[in-house]
Amino acid sequence: MSETGFRIFNQVFSTGAELTYAVLLIAFFRPFVPQDKRRRRLLLVFSVYILFEIVCNRAALPQGSFGLILAVMLLMASQWIGLEKSFVFLLTLLYFNARISGGLMVQSLYFIVERSVPYRLEPPEAVFLRAALLVTLFLLSHASMLAVMLYALQRQMRKQRVTLQRRELCYLALVPTAGILFGQVISRLLVEFKDGVLLQLYERHPAFLAVIPVLALLFYAGAWLTIILQQGMAALREEQAALYAEHQQTQALRARIREAEQFYARIRGLKHEMRGHLTNIRGLAQNGEYASLEDYIAKMDESMSGFDMTLQTGNPVTDVIVNEIRRRSLDLGIRFQAEFHYPALGAYDAFDVGIILQNLLQNAVEACGKVGEGERFIVLTGKRKGRFFLIEVKNSFAGEVVFGQDGLPVTTKQENAPMHGIGLANVRREAEKYMGELELKAVQQEFSAAVLLQERSSL
Repeated sequence: MSETGFRIFNQVFSTGAELTYAVLLIAFFRPFVPQDKRRRRLLLVFSVYILFEIVCNRAALPQGSFGLILAVMLLMASQWIGLEKSFVFLLTLLYFNARISGGLMVQSLYFIVERSVPYRLEPPEAVFLRAALLVTLFLLSHASMLAVMLYALQRQMRKQRVTLQRRELCYLALVPTAGILFGQVISRLLVEFKDGVLLQLYERHPAFLAVIPVLALLFYAGAWLTIILQQGMAALREEQAALYAEHQQTQALRARIREAEQFYARIRGLKHEMRGHLTNIRGLAQNGEYASLEDYIAKMDESMSGFDMTLQTGNPVTDVIVNEIRRRSLDLGIRFQAEFHYPALGAYDAFDVGIILQNLLQNAVEACGKVGEGERFIVLTGKRKGRFFLIEVKNSFAGEVVFGQDGLPVTTKQENAPMHGIGLANVRREAEKYMGELELKAVQQEFSAAVLLQERSSL
């Protein structure tokens, strides 16, 4: 290879390296970018990276500033990318930590390979060719290793998306930031010129050939393990919140069961009193005391107003829940329609069905509260089909429903956020007790939640 050919190779190699790292970056971002307009969003990430490379190369900025500049540029474009700024910042840090850690590991192997190939006085063409092959080998090795490292991070992060508050972001960013700083320090020490003599770190300290790659691997593994620990902590918090919410719902259902028992006890008492009331009414009618009869009937009607249980579902627990939601709906101007028939057989625990109804109807009422008057509605159906029991709640909603990776809607509530968004998770857990499932749909401002329960011979 001639000197002119080597210069052309350097230019082509630099462009190829920039494109390779840009492709790896957008491949790392891709699963987290919203599906709508994904190509445009990824093209934006690609363009930002290329612009970042051009700015840094022309300005001859220090190597340590590369990651910072790219992070700032991506943060500025986060709104158009469709990701939160904190998440964009974390992805950028993880990318550069993996890139630098992988580079240090490959650099040690590159040094060994370079020294294993005996260097002789050769024609310049052979020297240029040897250098071109070595740097090409380095790029291919680094790109392959970086792809594997990014895929491992990406796969782990896709298992569970964590909410990045300020504390969580600082915790997750600590290790990759330290890895990036370590890599920048080592990169400045790898090659030095002193008194016109080229000094290489691995020649002066051969032990670093093993130490530096191990440290680089530890920084990468530390970032990966930190993500796993954060996901475990987030899952634990969600489980604790779910258990707390389930406990609160259990207490509320027990209170409703007591109310139902008192309600039906009062009805039984009224039945015993009804014979005496009929005797009094007959006596007043026989004596022609119609004015007193009218007052007597009015008092009876007033005393019976507390026994208003409009909807009869076939079970005391579900009666109380459905009628309470119905009264709340009417107060809020929500059209409430119910056709719920509790299965006659005891294959389904009324307590479990009550938790399902409470969560679905509570979510429906909250969703309807954001809809304009006249367009609010809730439709409840519960029917037995063979060995299955289908519960479905349909309601109007405003805005857009975004489903997370777990198939459940992503909550938009900021106040006491850990306690929100777990109602449907509780419904799914109750359905799984009966080998059933929860299906959610949002079509044309109508949200539907269908729960299918399978009959079990014993509970």
